[in-house]
Amino acid sequence: MPFQTVPPANRSQTPRLQPLVGVSALVAALLASSAWAQSVPNFPITPGQRATANQVAEAGVPLSELAPDAPDSYTVKRGDTLWAISRIFLKSPWRWPELWGMNLQDIRNPHLIFPNQVLYLVKANGRATLSTRRPGGGVETVKVSPRIRSEGLSDSAVPPISLQAIEAFLTESLIVDESALARAPRIVATPETRVLLSRGDRAYARGAYSSGEPGEPLSLDEGKPRDFRVFRNATPLKDPTTGQILGYEAQYVGKAQLERGEMSRQMASADGKVQTELIPATIDIVAAKEEMRVGDRMLPEPERLLSNYVPSAPNGVQTGQIVSVGQGNAVTYAAQNQVVVINRGKADGIERGHVLALLRETSTLTDKTDAARPTLRLPGERNGLMMVFQTFDRLSYALVLDIRDGVKVGDRFTNP
Repeated sequence: MPFQTVPPANRSQTPRLQPLVGVSALVAALLASSAWAQSVPNFPITPGQRATANQVAEAGVPLSELAPDAPDSYTVKRGDTLWAISRIFLKSPWRWPELWGMNLQDIRNPHLIFPNQVLYLVKANGRATLSTRRPGGGVETVKVSPRIRSEGLSDSAVPPISLQAIEAFLTESLIVDESALARAPRIVATPETRVLLSRGDRAYARGAYSSGEPGEPLSLDEGKPRDFRVFRNATPLKDPTTGQILGYEAQYVGKAQLERGEMSRQMASADGKVQTELIPATIDIVAAKEEMRVGDRMLPEPERLLSNYVPSAPNGVQTGQIVSVGQGNAVTYAAQNQVVVINRGKADGIERGHVLALLRETSTLTDKTDAARPTLRLPGERNGLMMVFQTFDRLSYALVLDIRDGVKVGDRFTNP
């Protein structure tokens, strides 16, 4: 077995098994089909994906759905994504749940495909199946040298899409509505009247304000957030057609942790009058992308999203437009593996994993072949595909996966 047992530091602990680099396709297939592999928290299989895979696994995929130049076999490489591998075999790469459903006996978990694993395309009776077993033979085995190196299985598994392209948007992006922005706690003071704050510094914040929309006081009570993202310069995101503000995209500057909650107490002044004394909450800056200052706002750290993106077409008809390209509109056009904001979100039925088709902007021209010189409007042609990876109430982030021309604000999208 290509595993190295790592002796525990304490004998009361259980030894851990670490995989070796260059694991054979046989072992990769066994790992992918094991109950343990299916329990890896970063790569769960959704009920919808399982249902699709089960359905396709009964007969395979029609040959007409294969890419014209689909190879008989493919060896998975480091840096591959499930999207890229699916594009090699299928005309529509967003249908990869069907691709991995071609052989559930070998590939029980479609999120656990590893480098050096060989995938074979088997064609029979007008259908195609995908297998880790060579047609007419056994399982391909990759020979490895006897060197030892350990790494986590979930780290070496092929990701669904380029996680590097969306990492900043998962860990730093902040889109809030107007009400949440108004109620957000703020940094109100620093020790020794310090102007700028960085990692390791202490500061003071308030959540309950007497003016504007009432916020909640920062508290250490059970169920209340203790970890916050710090942001500034909330930029309004407007619908390209109506001009309506759909939300605000904030500039992430760091993270803070609540150490003491805010409170108030009654104090008697020198003239005998009772006054309310406000004591702000104490926070510690635990991460800093930029230096922070008084006036910066805070929002609770959102729940970490799993990197499990199961591509699917929206259930109903979806149409909309690109609202923003990149963070802070720093660029005009988005290319492949860049992020855009769209004007549809949870309230519109958009979900993580939804694949949408990008359209070229329609244009007008004069028909010079007609003596009357009428004006013609050319229809918008398909320009590429994008996949939603994070949703908010009325907005969503999507990663451009296939594109012919650049994508800009105002471009439209529809169902794939």
